[in-house]
Amino acid sequence: MAEFRIEKDSLGEVQVPASAYYGAQTQRAVNNFPVSGLKPYPAFIWSMALIKRAAAEVHKDLGLLKEEWADAIMRAADEILAGQHHDQFVVDPFQAGAGTSHNMNTNEVIAGRANELLGYQLTDSGKPINANDHVNMAQSTNDTIPTAIRLGVLWKLADLLNALHKLADALEAKAHEWDDVVKSGRTHLQDAVPVRLGQEFGAYAKAVRRGVAKIEQAAEHLRRLGIGGTATGTGLNAHPEYHSRMVKKLSELAGFPLYESDDLFESMQSHADAVFFSGALRAMAQDLSRIANDIRLLSSGPTTGLAEITCPPVQPGSSIMPGKVNPVMAEMLNMAMFHVIGNDTTVLLAAQAGQLELNVMMPIIAHNLNESMIVMTGAVNAFTEKCVVGLTVNRERAEGWLAKNPILVTALNPIIGYQKGAEVAKRSLAENRSIKEIVVELGYMTAEEVDQALDARKMTEGGIQGIAAAG
Repeated sequence: MAEFRIEKDSLGEVQVPASAYYGAQTQRAVNNFPVSGLKPYPAFIWSMALIKRAAAEVHKDLGLLKEEWADAIMRAADEILAGQHHDQFVVDPFQAGAGTSHNMNTNEVIAGRANELLGYQLTDSGKPINANDHVNMAQSTNDTIPTAIRLGVLWKLADLLNALHKLADALEAKAHEWDDVVKSGRTHLQDAVPVRLGQEFGAYAKAVRRGVAKIEQAAEHLRRLGIGGTATGTGLNAHPEYHSRMVKKLSELAGFPLYESDDLFESMQSHADAVFFSGALRAMAQDLSRIANDIRLLSSGPTTGLAEITCPPVQPGSSIMPGKVNPVMAEMLNMAMFHVIGNDTTVLLAAQAGQLELNVMMPIIAHNLNESMIVMTGAVNAFTEKCVVGLTVNRERAEGWLAKNPILVTALNPIIGYQKGAEVAKRSLAENRSIKEIVVELGYMTAEEVDQALDARKMTEGGIQGIAAAG
């Protein structure tokens, strides 16, 4: 069998691998953009195949595409949607502006496979289904790629949200488990009034839940589709009912709600909805990174750090120091979230680079959004399962730090005042003596009054402890 076959496009002949479903335009992109060695993510392949599948059925129903050809296109697209032929999508994410190369890669693969389903060989001349005329009927790169970006994100949304909910659940479980662990609070990384370890972890869980709400809100804006705008938003070459029928068909095939655009021009010009969604991922990423930082700090040691909690020992921590165990899952989460934040910057810059009727930077918007969702989903799942679930508390260490904390004197402010409290705190630190001992020695309060006012558990529940004690 020959290694190559000859395909033609408007620029002439091109050698294409003999077994490839794609044709000349895809091969030109492969030749022109040997940039990263990366390939499109499954979400981008799936979403473009879904658009071609829907368009073939809509045009069949409108009587604009021969039934036999439409059915073959639909069958070929269905195979791609089922995960087949993904090795045929070979264009680097860093490619021709707007995504024409990815669009034509999809058109050519579906056309090649559809003709094969009709009984034609890849080398046959006179194959009936044409990538541009039939698979790409009433479409342009300029309206399919923006639509595909939205569909791809929505397709993978449930995976991301499920991962985040599991993390929030695990953090809440720790919050309940450790609700009775009273420890020293810290602000500016310095001693502060008491908190419960459960309160700290409850706050982490709440932050994740709020991040999920932001992501869900941002995703809603992606349900508005501009398919049918064709080249510039006018809908040239598309049936008057094409837009509404496509949105309905895509929603039916995808299995999630989608809406018609109220302005096809805006839907092609602006990628603000993608920026908004990417921004929600960034907001989640910075909170996840912050939580990872806290877990690393709280587990620092084990003999020279805070060591209030211990991370599960999932692997040796050093190639030279025997017995060392590091908080590797939290470190991984940090790195993954830095990557998501970097991707967001690219999405932002790409979106603002749009000009007049089109944004030509769409391929990198699609790639980075898909990548951010994949990275966040995988990182969060691993962090939850291999770190959070297995965290343990070092109760004696946590309560021991609290016992030495001179800032407990804050609860005495309503009785002895701020200035006297500062005096007591300074002497406590300088003389390495307890707050109680110094307050009683100075005659500010009795031992019984100090004991009542310095109930650390009550201090974590708010209120004016000193006044209650004085009463």
